Amino acid sequence: MLARLRSALWPIPVLGVVIAIGLGIGMPALDSALEGGNGEHPLTFAFGGGPSAARDLLAAIAGSLISVTGLTFSLTIVALQLGSSQYSPRLLQTFVTDRVVQLTLAQLVATFVYALTVLRTVRTEDAAVGSDAVVPRLSITVGYLMTLGSVVALLLFLGHLARSLRVETMLRDVHDEASRTIDRELPGAGSPPEPPPEVPVGAGRPVVAASSGFLVDVDEAALVAAARRYGVLVRLAVRIGDSVVAGTPVAHVWPLPEQGAADLDEVAGALADGLRLGFERSPERDVAYSLRKVVDIAARALSPGINDPTTAVHALSHASAILGDLVERPLTAVAHSHDDGVVRLVVPQWTAAALLELVVEEPLQFADGQPAVLRRLAALLREVAWRAPRGLLDDALHRHLSDLTALAGETTRVPPAELSAWETRLDRALAGLWPSDGPGAGGV
Repeated sequence: MLARLRSALWPIPVLGVVIAIGLGIGMPALDSALEGGNGEHPLTFAFGGGPSAARDLLAAIAGSLISVTGLTFSLTIVALQLGSSQYSPRLLQTFVTDRVVQLTLAQLVATFVYALTVLRTVRTEDAAVGSDAVVPRLSITVGYLMTLGSVVALLLFLGHLARSLRVETMLRDVHDEASRTIDRELPGAGSPPEPPPEVPVGAGRPVVAASSGFLVDVDEAALVAAARRYGVLVRLAVRIGDSVVAGTPVAHVWPLPEQGAADLDEVAGALADGLRLGFERSPERDVAYSLRKVVDIAARALSPGINDPTTAVHALSHASAILGDLVERPLTAVAHSHDDGVVRLVVPQWTAAALLELVVEEPLQFADGQPAVLRRLAALLREVAWRAPRGLLDDALHRHLSDLTALAGETTRVPPAELSAWETRLDRALAGLWPSDGPGAGGV
């Protein structure tokens, strides 16, 4: 639930509305307590006009702020459309969670609601028989200050919006998002990998999914408790971030030796409660999702309609950094045990080879005739070879480099000597060597 709230645009603006209503009710009450019997206000800086001026000022604030709020929403929608069409639809999720956007909308709608709430307390002498004029002077002053704050917020928002539409800013935000997810979900770099969990001999009994969607979260504690209750070992058939289709296996179960045959319907019900599916992937626990966004930007930049190889090169630089952070950490299935020490749940993880395939496959498919992109891909393979544990990705890196050099030789004028240098540099990086022959030597 907290993840859903963090990924939505409305919670902070709604909180601003609630606070504004509270202030709009509480500030006039404070005004009444501060004013003496002669109607004079002890705060000299407070609003000094009469009821008509107070109504006009509050009405002007409310009318202008709702117009500015509409303009801000319009600019936000334009930014979302540009980001979706130019870079990747998956970037909309990152933009919507931008705190500057949320706080700006909260400031604008809160000022509008506050002005309306205070306006209802302003009363002229002839508004009711036998009543005196009521002008909440401090409340109106606060509304004026909130309006000034809204103007400043709008100016800051426009500057932030201009920066946010730059692809470099979007790539930086996605990179930061990836770093937070990796630090949260994976052990530190250099940690020894956990031994693979033992699975009972024989084929497990498949348990099918009750609904479709993307696996965005796993309640490990609930599933471990359920597995212990039914006397089974549960191994998920999908990783966090994978697509789940109703009616297809989502897990396999093995009855543990000391238990009898488990009721698959009861296990399926426990899985339905412990696996949270969403209509879209989420970066909260999916270590590959941010990498997917960066690769989308690179692939979109290489499309004939955009044809922006420089953006593709920048995106591949971020992809190399994120992939290097991932392969330095243990990428093994995670086993979860109950208090008795018996493994009850196994959650699969992305492998280093699968992540490398994710980064290289699509850019390589669209990079024909783009020497700058092909050079950056060769450099990416070398950088990953340097950071990956020895022997982890050697075969996969050589296979991708073979495809890369073949494509470069067929579709570009990159000289054969440079292609040979790519292979030499990859072999040296795999051996832990990085010659000091200067930047750009050998075409990488």
